[in-house]
Amino acid sequence: MRFSVLVAVPALAAPGLAPVAPLAADCRVTGSPSSFGIDMTAYFAVRSRETCKFPIRIPGVMKSSGISQKPERGALRQLNVTTFTYTAPRGYKGGDTFAIYGSREGPYGSGRSVIRVNATIE
Repeated sequence: MRFSVLVAVPALAAPGLAPVAPLAADCRVTGSPSSFGIDMTAYFAVRSRETCKFPIRIPGVMKSSGISQKPERGALRQLNVTTFTYTAPRGYKGGDTFAIYGSREGPYGSGRSVIRVNATIE
């Protein structure tokens, strides 16, 4: 008789960054990525208490990124230079906002871009 064992091992991140959450799906983001040096707005929906990944998808190579405005209600963590996770508060339904940034040169521009994010918590 054979048995299968599945062991979950969290992915490691660079020092100071959170480990990747293995079950977090990508946030359902609307809004179009632009180019480095241009500020943008993005929208996504997430259910109360759920966590989703929010990747920055600006054409080019990201040099640095970070959180420029923390969420009013949920929790935002940076996983690596291009990916963040957002966790919606338990029992809350409504809106939340935060801002992240990324900088580098890309094929259509260079500089720092701030992405203002509007989350709808269902």
